[in-house]
Amino acid sequence: MNEPTISVKIKMLDPDLPVPSYAHPSDAGADLHARESAVLQPGERALIRTGLAIALPHGYVGLVHPRSGLAAKHGITVVNAPGTVDAGYRGEIMVTLLNTDNTNAFEVKRGDRIAQLVIQKVELAQFEQVQTLDDTARGTGGFGSTGGFTAN
Repeated sequence: MNEPTISVKIKMLDPDLPVPSYAHPSDAGADLHARESAVLQPGERALIRTGLAIALPHGYVGLVHPRSGLAAKHGITVVNAPGTVDAGYRGEIMVTLLNTDNTNAFEVKRGDRIAQLVIQKVELAQFEQVQTLDDTARGTGGFGSTGGFTAN
């Protein structure tokens, strides 16, 4: 069983919702729940509140990931996956869900598990402007450069 490595303060903005928790001891993502109900028509997206605000320690980030079961069974994903919750943010965590199914609407019910929150340590970079960069084997090959993709 993994033991917690950091303490994250949470404020339940809706005390009737479950506190985020891990379904299994070795899980990386804690379940986030819907504060409200909504129906997502095919191709529609909706911003769903979670009733949760957190205070992450400096040097950490919360990443909001889609739930694999919702994606596989219903085509529900998080539009900006992973969503970023910065350490300085103190507002309610909200999740932009997207129904990618072409034919079926999807109903989000209050209390449903809609996403996962993964807490990770981050490195902050100091950006140094230079005139040239060192050469590499890849060079300037971009998106899909090893798979025959060509941009128009």
